[in-house]
Formats: sequence, structure tokens, C-alpha cells
Amino acid sequence: MKLAIMQPYFFPYIGYFQLISAVDKFIVYDNIKYTKKGWINRNRMLRDGRDATFSLPLKAAPDSLDVCERSLSPDFDRNKLLNQLQGAYRRAPFFSNAFPVLEQAISFPDNNLFSYIFNSIREICGYLAIGTEFAVSSEIAINHDLKSQEKVLALCDKAGAKVYVNAIGGMELYSQDAFAARDIELKFIKPKYVEYFQFGADFVPWLSIVDVIMFNSAEEIQKNILAEYELIQS
Repeated sequence: MKLAIMQPYFFPYIGYFQLISAVDKFIVYDNIKYTKKGWINRNRMLRDGRDATFSLPLKAAPDSLDVCERSLSPDFDRNKLLNQLQGAYRRAPFFSNAFPVLEQAISFPDNNLFSYIFNSIREICGYLAIGTEFAVSSEIAINHDLKSQEKVLALCDKAGAKVYVNAIGGMELYSQDAFAARDIELKFIKPKYVEYFQFGADFVPWLSIVDVIMFNSAEEIQKNILAEYELIQS
């Protein structure tokens, strides 16, 4: 069984969904510290030919809180965010197909940061017909005081994983020997560069999945773009 474990990200780039589609089970961390400068609650869209950031405003809270303990700001205007995305992509070829998915995700009424983002990930997976099983880290019976590689190994053991697939950026964080000692094969996913039409201007790569679904049909993404990656070993 192939397993991956990742933080939640709001409408992440295509590589995140390639990772989900590459495994049998995908565990999303909810009991992990929220990081201000990361990409948990923000991403990039295409606006006027350039990348522009969109984000989820958060309720003020201590920096020590986990993602599942954070909340969206009471002032978060869901319609304003939808209008931003509509303004950026209303002329995109698959806007009429993709925008209802964004409406469904952004209109989700839960103000818990983790629940909100987790739902948006599942909405996109539903649109792309990705049938991978999901699990939430805090609901798995391990010692949650474990850190980094040891926590990943404990989750792998509990899930019965034979192959653990991590994002390419984590190559220096994990030891092949440590995983091999548990009879687990360690692999890393390396997304391939995929270029597609963006209003005929210079291509801006690695934007949010929002950009991908606006310029490509769900069928094209399913058949081709999701498979544009390599699984490699360190």
C-alpha cells in the first residue's frame, strides 16, 4: 500500500494532487503547527498575465496553535474571494466547468481552518475523479508527541504502508535506511514541467490548482497532467 502524508494547503499546485493520485491513502496533518510564512492559507493565481496572491484571512491567535486550532477571520468575505477568482478567470476556456467547484469549496460554512481547507482539497479531488482514501492525522492512534521522521514512520506502520511517497522538497529530511528498517520503500514525487495555454501570454508555472482547472478540462487533467511526474529515490 502506498501512503503519503502532507500538511493541508488551500487550493495547492498540481504537484499536491499528483501526490494524492499517486498513492492509495493520503493522510492530512491537522495536529501540526500553523506557519505564518508558509502556504497553508494562501496561494497564487494568474491576474493580468502575472501571478497574484489570494489568501484566507485568519482570526488572531497565538503562534503556538496547530492548524486544527486556528479559525478563519470573522471578517472573511467568501463572496469577495469568489469575485477575485471570477475576475481573474472569467474568460478562461473551462471557467463554466471549474467555477462551480470553487463556489462549492469557498462557500463551505465551517470556519475551522483545517476543516475548511480539507474540504476544499476533497472538492477538487472529486472534480478530478481522484479516488484516493483520505485520513486525518490526529484520528490515527500513534504517539503524537513524536516529531518529523519518527512521526511519519509511526503513521506508516499504523497504516500498513509498504511504500511511502513524499514531496520532492523533503529529500533531505528522511533516511532510506530508517524506512528500509521498517520494510518500507521511500520514494519522492517529482512533478514534470507542464505548460498549457494561459490567454496566449507567457506561461506562468506552478500556480494554484485553480489555474490548472480553468485552462484544462477535467478529462485532460485526469488523463495526462496528473500523470506528469516521476517517482524517484534519494
